[in-house]
Amino acid sequence: MRSRLVPLLIVAATAAVLARIGSPAATPVATPAAAPTTAATAWAIRVAIPGQAPVSTAVVSDSGSSAAGAFAYPADGSVVSASETTATATTAVQRFASARAQAGVTGLSLFGGEVKADAVIARASAGTGLSGAGGNQLGSAVTNLVALGQPVAGTTAPLGDWGVLTLDAVTVDNSAPAGAKGYQGQVLELDVRLTAAHGGLPAGSEIQVGFAQAAVQTAAKAPPVTTTPVSPPPTGPSTGAGAQTVPQAVPSGPLVIQPPLGPGAYVFPVFGPAAYRDTFGAARAGGSHHTGDDIFGTLGQPLVAVEAGTVFSVGYDKVAGNSLWLLDAQGNLFLYAHLSAFSNAARNGSQVRAGEVIGFMGNTGDAAQTPVHLHFEVHPVSQLYLGLAGAVDPTKYLDGWTHEKSLPYPIAPAWAPNVKGVAAGPEPGAILLGMNDISSADGLDPASLRRSLRPAASVGLGPGSQPGPATAPPGDLGATHGPGT
Repeated sequence: MRSRLVPLLIVAATAAVLARIGSPAATPVATPAAAPTTAATAWAIRVAIPGQAPVSTAVVSDSGSSAAGAFAYPADGSVVSASETTATATTAVQRFASARAQAGVTGLSLFGGEVKADAVIARASAGTGLSGAGGNQLGSAVTNLVALGQPVAGTTAPLGDWGVLTLDAVTVDNSAPAGAKGYQGQVLELDVRLTAAHGGLPAGSEIQVGFAQAAVQTAAKAPPVTTTPVSPPPTGPSTGAGAQTVPQAVPSGPLVIQPPLGPGAYVFPVFGPAAYRDTFGAARAGGSHHTGDDIFGTLGQPLVAVEAGTVFSVGYDKVAGNSLWLLDAQGNLFLYAHLSAFSNAARNGSQVRAGEVIGFMGNTGDAAQTPVHLHFEVHPVSQLYLGLAGAVDPTKYLDGWTHEKSLPYPIAPAWAPNVKGVAAGPEPGAILLGMNDISSADGLDPASLRRSLRPAASVGLGPGSQPGPATAPPGDLGATHGPGT
């Protein structure tokens, strides 16, 4: 499988501090700020031929969607064919503005199979917050891309002597009118440009697959307008020294806030008894702070997706250990760190459902000397403009999320990356998967293990079982953790 993701977290510039205005002879008149604005656009396939009008699937914008089914150009599909194409765009303006766009193509074939891919997904999200605007193209991916019979590695590849293939073309624009913050991000996931005539198309032709664009702008902070009174001001003592604009606060520490995540039915990230308490913002080495909560349990305990979404950045990090990110349909991000292993459902670009097992609890990375736990972070879409500093206190979310009493989907086999010089977690076959009994397995024979681990219906905690209390054992705050873990 070939999957490429483009994590891009844009940190907006800090808000300007407005100077003191007004004078004894002038009366300031407040000007209301305009509302934030937002826009989104997506389309699945576009064929541009010099001197002709482009041919494309439906272009959707703002709040629209298109499920156009199969696509072929020309009618016989000799240049482009796809088994299914979709495009969606969503915008919302309340206190903050948000925009999301997504385009999807499955069963893609160009020039009779010279270039083909199982799937192409383009995603763009944007949002405004307390002091800025930002976004990302997380979740954009191409699966099983093959060009001229060879898997494609990297972001560009020559196509014989007739063309060039480009992946993940991202453009970001942060320009905005004075007094406002803006973000416009777009991704063109797959682009084939002909440098010579080929397949019935002339040189200069272009086939674009998977386009998504999301843009937001904060409310413009117009400077106060002053007017001079018609009559002279009173000659008595002054009753004021003029108006002063209060500077807009820019977050400089942990964000102990819980912005709404959207309409999703979120579930608790750990299946089975678990313990946690609010340690968000606790001091860490080097002057940093804890950017999530630690949820304690047992080695190999199943970890589930809190909401349906896209998994990305699956792998090993020296601080976070085995870790992954989950992007939900609202544009919110969730970090799972220190895992012992991953479920096979957790692959870059894979789509998972709420409650689906994506990993297993451990203490990899810089948590090797601490009790087994999951480090869990929440990054709401409204705070993405702050980059990695946009993590918010997850405790109240965790308090309110539903604990799964049974696993609604079969557990996929486990795997762990082979990292040189790093002690691996338990062998995937030896991890206790949910509540299944592996005592009937014949050693670690894979076939025997698969039979013993195959759920009959669903895995449950048993009648009347309840999740553990939300209290972590004393002294387990992970003093050896690195920044933000």
